[in-house]
Amino acid sequence: MQQKFAFRAELILILVTILAGLGWIFSKESLAGMTPLFFVSMRFLVGGVVLFLIGPRYFRNLKWDDVKPIILIGGVMGLAMMCWVLGLDQASNLGVGAFITCLGVVFVPIIGRFMFGDRPATSIWVALPVAVTGLIFLALSNGMSFEIAHLYFLGTAIGVAFQLNLLSRFLMRMHALVITSIQLTSAGILLLIMSLFTEAMPQGITFSITLWFLASTLIATSLRYLLQMYAMSLTPVSHAAVIMNLEPVWAAIFAVLWFGEVMTLGQIFGCFLIFMAMLISRWSQIRKLFKR
Repeated sequence: MQQKFAFRAELILILVTILAGLGWIFSKESLAGMTPLFFVSMRFLVGGVVLFLIGPRYFRNLKWDDVKPIILIGGVMGLAMMCWVLGLDQASNLGVGAFITCLGVVFVPIIGRFMFGDRPATSIWVALPVAVTGLIFLALSNGMSFEIAHLYFLGTAIGVAFQLNLLSRFLMRMHALVITSIQLTSAGILLLIMSLFTEAMPQGITFSITLWFLASTLIATSLRYLLQMYAMSLTPVSHAAVIMNLEPVWAAIFAVLWFGEVMTLGQIFGCFLIFMAMLISRWSQIRKLFKR
């Protein structure tokens, strides 16, 4: 029975990575009619409220001292997502951006070393030069310099690594739905304030853009996180961590199918190296997966 639940969880997690990949498409289409910071702030605010409405019982008896660190981490998430949406708005190739963004999994233990004195596994130090080489190949495909979008995506990866380090230290005893809802809402409020000061508000949003926005918010955010939380309750985190590496693969495939994007051979090899670095960084989890 336990193996049956684990298999179900892994299938759901594959679906989660597909939804995450589709989220890149939904979001890029939404940006055709919405300013970047306003779009992502509304996405997170709506997503956070939807999660609250789904599980209000989990929010009972919350103490302010418990909520404060989540709001702080939500702020870090907001800054990371600011980089992401600015990169998305300017990106010429979503697949490349997705692979750079997912380097956060490699950076997590390295940043943990500087923040908390953690000792990264040997696999991390092996993965790091592979990841850097992948980034160099992406740069070589653009005349020895990154696109500004690539730098934004790299900033996202570093910001997400800070966010995950803070989560791992302070919030392990709280329900995942509460953490996710408050983080999304906090990030949304921060980004909305930044939008009000730096962007002109949209004069009108077309029906098609509204549909893309709803798909991004309800499918790629709320539904995705609900399925992810449910699946991770049925299988070890180590297994989930390996499967979640599929997100940039799906994003690249969907970008080719929907936008007709084409990668150079250098970009393909760079993305391959980054994907390998992600797997190498998860080597201990991969070994457990095959020993099951």
